[in-house]
Amino acid sequence: MADRLTKITTKGGDKGKTSIADGKRLNKFDDRIIAIGEIDELNSSIGVAFTELSDKANTQPFAAMLLNIQHDLFNLGGELAMPGHEVFQQTSLDELEKLSDQLNEQLPPLKEFILPSGSKSVAYTHLSRAICRRAERQVALLSTKESVRPLLLQYINRLSDFLFILARSLGKLEGQTEIMWQRN
Repeated sequence: MADRLTKITTKGGDKGKTSIADGKRLNKFDDRIIAIGEIDELNSSIGVAFTELSDKANTQPFAAMLLNIQHDLFNLGGELAMPGHEVFQQTSLDELEKLSDQLNEQLPPLKEFILPSGSKSVAYTHLSRAICRRAERQVALLSTKESVRPLLLQYINRLSDFLFILARSLGKLEGQTEIMWQRN
């Protein structure tokens, strides 16, 4: 494979525009660019959670799940950067739904909302879930203005659910007690 990113500093964005994969230049505040950035931020936050999980033997299977999700998010972001090209695959959504179901079956039912807290790994996973929701809102906004395959929105929606389930699963594995929201 040839080097694809040989020059990182191009100065091409110095005037508030950036290029997408097809060469089209867009304002950095364009809904498409913001959506791509939100997916990038989500992927980075998942990378933090991955780092926290990959060091411990009992959480490495969860880390492997997150690593696969990071690859999926690169494909999803790539599709956003290449309008008209289908990069993201249905199999990624199917696998995410399967993992969510498997993990959720092992958790007690919730009778109330829980606070997003716990160990570092649980907190990082909850933070990624919240960032995922923001990314979902931005991709949904983009889809009202431009063509976005419904599969992308479905995946991001399921991903936030998965991250919630994963956070609960990590808490259970670590023997933490979930803190229930208390109404005033």
